[in-house]
Amino acid sequence: MHGSKSGRQRLADRSADYKRLGIAPVEVAEFEDGQRIGTESGRYEWWYFDAHFDDGATVAVVFYTKPNVSPNGPLAPRVTIDITLPDGRTFDKLLDTTPEMFSASKSTCDVRIGTNHFVGDLNRYHITATIEEISVDIELTGQVRAWCPKSGHLYFGAEALGKPFAWLPSVPNGLARGRYRIGNEERHASGSVYHDHNWGDVPMQTLIHNWYWGRASAGPYTIIASYITATDAYGFETQIVYMLAKDGKIIADDDANVSFETECVAVDRKTGKPVADVTRYTYHDADTRFVASFEREKTIPQVNFTDRMPWLKRIAARLVGFDGAYHRFTGKITIEKFDKGLRVECFDDHAIWELMYFGKSRLRAQDLVQPPFHPTEL
Repeated sequence: MHGSKSGRQRLADRSADYKRLGIAPVEVAEFEDGQRIGTESGRYEWWYFDAHFDDGATVAVVFYTKPNVSPNGPLAPRVTIDITLPDGRTFDKLLDTTPEMFSASKSTCDVRIGTNHFVGDLNRYHITATIEEISVDIELTGQVRAWCPKSGHLYFGAEALGKPFAWLPSVPNGLARGRYRIGNEERHASGSVYHDHNWGDVPMQTLIHNWYWGRASAGPYTIIASYITATDAYGFETQIVYMLAKDGKIIADDDANVSFETECVAVDRKTGKPVADVTRYTYHDADTRFVASFEREKTIPQVNFTDRMPWLKRIAARLVGFDGAYHRFTGKITIEKFDKGLRVECFDDHAIWELMYFGKSRLRAQDLVQPPFHPTEL
């Protein structure tokens, strides 16, 4: 269920790829989390962070060079903050600024959008962001080293270089301490944190039809996993990205050994996209098998991309049939280890993951769960 069969997409791992990119195969250099691509038309980049706090809150902050659905535009810096409180209240904030409000270093992660700041060195980071009555101020320390799936560059197209989509999980898992504020209500919290970085020079919606992506920690384990489906132009081919660490050490990251499956799929009523209740990644290696299951409890938020466009662009997007959507899920991760078919370990914990859907729904009637699940949430 994974890997490119016809060569229309590949996760770059040749020695020539590393040489051309100026990076090493295993060790991630500090500059790789700095600005990696320009801000001119067609190019995009973002730095992402999320935390699960011990008080039950989840926080996600993203710094963009431009809205991810408008890569062909000029530099148009954007910051987003999403907070879900332990009592279920959610806040989804967006700040668009002017080009002169943006700066970024090419030698390290040091991104500034107005008074908002995302800075770090692959080990320690400080993230501050304020939008209206919402603010966050978080310091984090990595617990698992920066890691890349191969070179971190997924190339689409038959030619040697193709069209790239690049991804660097700079902090696969770390510890966060800080505060977040909603109006006059300020809370101090600590918990588990993740940070990654994406960039490219071709609009994602022309390359990628959809992806599931998740990160989680349970017991001594940390997992990062993604299932990427290319667009029709690339045969809807799929690629798995996978990393499993135990006690801070990476123990499995060969995507060739991983299979992916979904269970209980139904149409989200707001976005019209198929959403799975369960996404599962199974890693096989000789007599050992690891099974990581993400079980959805809530979908927060669900966003139709056209809703975040100015009205003229919204009309144009709908005329050309663009109806991309984003879903972020919270729920439970269960990580099981099997030796020779016997389960020898089982851990579970809270998790956050997402479904990014650029293309038209490919759901078939026979794929739907019967009866529809969690109708109050869709």
